[in-house]
Amino acid sequence: QVQLGESGGGLVQAGGSLRLSCAASGRSFSNYTVGWFRQAPGKEREFVAAVRWDGGNTFYAESVMRRFMISRDNAKNTVYLQTSALKPEDTAVYYCAAGVNPVYYYSDFQEYDDWGQGTQVTVSS
Repeated sequence: QVQLGESGGGLVQAGGSLRLSCAASGRSFSNYTVGWFRQAPGKEREFVAAVRWDGGNTFYAESVMRRFMISRDNAKNTVYLQTSALKPEDTAVYYCAAGVNPVYYYSDFQEYDDWGQGTQVTVSS
Protein backbone atom coordinates (compact mmCIF):
# COMPACT_ATOMS: atom_id res chain seq x y z
CA GLN A 1 0.00 0.00 0.00
CA VAL A 2 1.14 3.54 -0.75
CA GLN A 3 -0.12 6.70 0.92
CA LEU A 4 -0.92 9.61 -1.36
CA GLY A 5 -1.30 13.29 -0.65
CA GLU A 6 -2.43 15.91 -3.14
CA SER A 7 -1.61 19.61 -3.04
CA GLY A 8 -1.66 22.63 -5.30
CA GLY A 9 -5.37 23.18 -5.69
CA GLY A 10 -7.00 26.56 -5.28
CA LEU A 11 -9.12 29.27 -6.82
CA VAL A 12 -8.11 30.53 -10.24
CA GLN A 13 -9.72 32.58 -12.97
CA ALA A 14 -10.68 31.03 -16.26
CA GLY A 15 -7.66 30.80 -18.53
CA GLY A 16 -5.31 30.41 -15.59
CA SER A 17 -3.20 27.47 -14.54
CA LEU A 18 -2.34 25.39 -11.50
CA ARG A 19 0.17 22.67 -10.84
CA LEU A 20 -1.17 19.85 -8.74
CA SER A 21 1.20 17.53 -6.93
CA CYS A 22 0.71 14.01 -5.66
CA ALA A 23 3.30 12.90 -3.14
CA ALA A 24 3.61 9.25 -2.22
CA SER A 25 4.94 7.58 0.88
CA GLY A 26 4.96 4.10 2.32
CA ARG A 27 6.74 2.21 -0.38
CA SER A 28 8.50 2.76 -3.67
CA PHE A 29 6.39 4.66 -6.12
CA SER A 30 8.16 3.36 -9.17
CA ASN A 31 6.08 0.19 -9.53
CA TYR A 32 2.79 2.03 -9.76
CA THR A 33 0.80 3.56 -12.55
CA VAL A 34 -0.58 6.87 -11.29
CA GLY A 35 -3.76 8.52 -12.41
CA TRP A 36 -5.62 11.75 -11.74
CA PHE A 37 -9.37 11.73 -11.46
CA ARG A 38 -11.81 14.46 -10.59
CA GLN A 39 -15.29 14.72 -9.21
CA ALA A 40 -17.55 17.73 -9.40
CA PRO A 41 -20.60 18.14 -7.13
CA GLY A 42 -23.45 15.96 -8.31
CA LYS A 43 -21.33 14.27 -10.95
CA GLU A 44 -19.54 10.98 -11.18
CA ARG A 45 -15.83 10.63 -10.76
CA GLU A 46 -14.10 10.98 -14.10
CA PHE A 47 -10.69 10.14 -15.45
CA VAL A 48 -8.34 13.02 -16.19
CA ALA A 49 -4.87 11.66 -16.92
CA ALA A 50 -2.52 8.79 -16.15
CA VAL A 51 1.17 8.05 -16.42
CA ARG A 52 2.90 4.69 -16.58
CA TRP A 53 5.38 3.68 -13.93
CA ASP A 54 8.36 4.77 -16.05
CA GLY A 55 6.78 7.95 -17.35
CA GLY A 56 7.09 6.61 -20.86
CA ASN A 57 3.41 6.70 -21.69
CA THR A 58 0.78 9.21 -20.74
CA PHE A 59 -2.96 9.16 -21.24
CA TYR A 60 -5.52 11.95 -21.16
CA ALA A 61 -9.23 12.45 -21.23
CA GLU A 62 -10.37 14.18 -24.37
CA SER A 63 -11.67 17.11 -22.34
CA VAL A 64 -8.22 18.00 -20.99
CA MET A 65 -5.99 17.01 -23.89
CA ARG A 66 -3.54 19.75 -24.92
CA ARG A 67 -4.41 21.70 -21.75
CA PHE A 68 -3.15 19.39 -18.98
CA MET A 69 0.13 17.55 -18.74
CA ILE A 70 0.97 14.72 -16.36
CA SER A 71 4.52 13.91 -15.35
CA ARG A 72 6.31 12.05 -12.62
CA ASP A 73 9.57 12.19 -10.71
CA ASN A 74 10.15 8.77 -9.17
CA ALA A 75 13.20 10.01 -7.31
CA LYS A 76 10.91 12.41 -5.44
CA ASN A 77 7.99 9.97 -5.29
CA THR A 78 5.82 12.68 -6.82
CA VAL A 79 3.47 12.95 -9.77
CA TYR A 80 2.43 16.30 -11.16
CA LEU A 81 -0.57 17.52 -13.11
CA GLN A 82 0.16 20.81 -14.83
CA THR A 83 -3.11 22.43 -15.80
CA SER A 84 -3.51 25.36 -18.16
CA ALA A 85 -6.27 27.23 -19.99
CA LEU A 86 -8.58 26.26 -17.13
CA LYS A 87 -12.32 26.46 -17.66
CA PRO A 88 -15.14 26.72 -15.13
CA GLU A 89 -16.12 23.15 -16.05
CA ASP A 90 -12.74 21.99 -14.71
CA THR A 91 -13.96 22.86 -11.21
CA ALA A 92 -13.85 19.70 -9.11
CA VAL A 93 -12.00 17.86 -6.40
CA TYR A 94 -8.95 16.30 -7.98
CA TYR A 95 -7.71 12.97 -6.70
CA CYS A 96 -4.57 11.07 -7.48
CA ALA A 97 -4.58 7.30 -7.42
CA ALA A 98 -1.96 4.59 -7.69
CA GLY A 99 -2.40 1.19 -9.24
CA VAL A 100 0.02 -1.69 -8.92
CA ASN A 101 1.33 -2.70 -12.30
CA PRO A 102 0.04 -3.90 -14.63
CA VAL A 103 -2.80 -1.45 -15.14
CA TYR A 104 -4.67 -2.18 -18.35
CA TYR A 105 -7.53 0.30 -18.37
CA TYR A 106 -6.08 3.62 -17.28
CA SER A 107 -9.38 5.43 -17.23
CA ASP A 108 -11.11 2.86 -15.03
CA PHE A 109 -10.96 3.92 -11.37
CA GLN A 110 -11.32 0.29 -10.31
CA GLU A 111 -7.81 -0.37 -11.63
CA TYR A 112 -6.35 1.80 -8.88
CA ASP A 113 -5.67 0.56 -5.38
CA ASP A 114 -4.74 3.61 -3.34
CA TRP A 115 -6.25 7.08 -3.33
CA GLY A 116 -5.44 10.45 -1.88
CA GLN A 117 -7.83 12.75 -0.06
CA GLY A 118 -8.20 15.15 -2.95
CA THR A 119 -7.50 18.82 -3.59
CA GLN A 120 -10.13 21.35 -4.61
CA VAL A 121 -9.76 23.22 -7.88
CA THR A 122 -12.19 26.07 -8.47
CA VAL A 123 -12.19 28.00 -11.71
CA SER A 124 -14.15 31.24 -11.79
CA SER A 125 -15.58 32.68 -14.96
